[in-house]
Amino acid sequence: MRLLLLLFSLLPLLAGAQAYPAKPVKIIVPAQPGGGLDLVGRTIGDQLGRALDQSFVIENSAGAGGSIAAMTVARAAPDGYTLMVGYVGTHGTNPAVRKLQYDAIRDFTPIAMVGGTPNVLVVQPSLPVSDLASFVAFARANPAKLNYGTGGIGLLNHLALEQFRAAAGLEAPAYVHYKGIGPAIADMLGGQIHVLFPGLAAALPHIRAGKLKPLAITGLHRHALQPGLPTFEELGYQGFDGVQWYGIVGPAKLPPEITRRLNAEINRALASPALRERLAGEALEPMPMTPAQFGEFIRADIARWSALARERNISLD
Repeated sequence: MRLLLLLFSLLPLLAGAQAYPAKPVKIIVPAQPGGGLDLVGRTIGDQLGRALDQSFVIENSAGAGGSIAAMTVARAAPDGYTLMVGYVGTHGTNPAVRKLQYDAIRDFTPIAMVGGTPNVLVVQPSLPVSDLASFVAFARANPAKLNYGTGGIGLLNHLALEQFRAAAGLEAPAYVHYKGIGPAIADMLGGQIHVLFPGLAAALPHIRAGKLKPLAITGLHRHALQPGLPTFEELGYQGFDGVQWYGIVGPAKLPPEITRRLNAEINRALASPALRERLAGEALEPMPMTPAQFGEFIRADIARWSALARERNISLD
């Protein structure tokens, strides 16, 4: 009798999960329209809309490093109708360098990883270096001659640069912290800074034009868009597998049935050659995972950057 009562009590939940989505779903993108975050949100929204025969509406919510969008989703009802493009900023580096009004692990349900793009260490072509080894030698011998740039204190491109500086034993550089990677690249093209560690998608056009010289790339294997560029791992630097990653998350306590359904549809889409080609336009490599694997990935990423931030005394508070 108790079993029957339990089954009857679960029927509404099961029926709701099977009917999902019964109305339009909102995907919040923690950035202005345009760029990698927006591309991921709109691409995944389009795929889910066609697969589930329902509208997936994109809402851009920029500001506070993604915290405004993250708080909106953390406070939303866990019914599957408010989702978010969670990425390395909101669920990786931000929790490592600042106190937030949300908990990147407890306040969210990891749904699906979408993909990631590596970071690439680039220097001014005018520098008398030909590879990573010669750059390290030059930087050690001429620390006062180099200006290092970042897209902002505590962002992935800053933390990755600090990770490299620590591993290579380089002196504290003269840093110029910009409000975004775009202005940093612009000043590097103008000769104001000499060293930068941007995402591959942002650097690629300038690398191809010969205006930036790439020395090494993060990740566990070489990238198809730069097959001649060695990884840090190849060059003897361990642990440089961090990437600029993007995924889909929802509020905490999202029903498992809805989480599994969304994950299955996103992973099915990531297997599509057409979608892979579209993501490749942003140098994004699909990284399909189960919800549990994605959750572990987020925990590991926060732990990685938190340890580095403590070691290098990097904090925005």
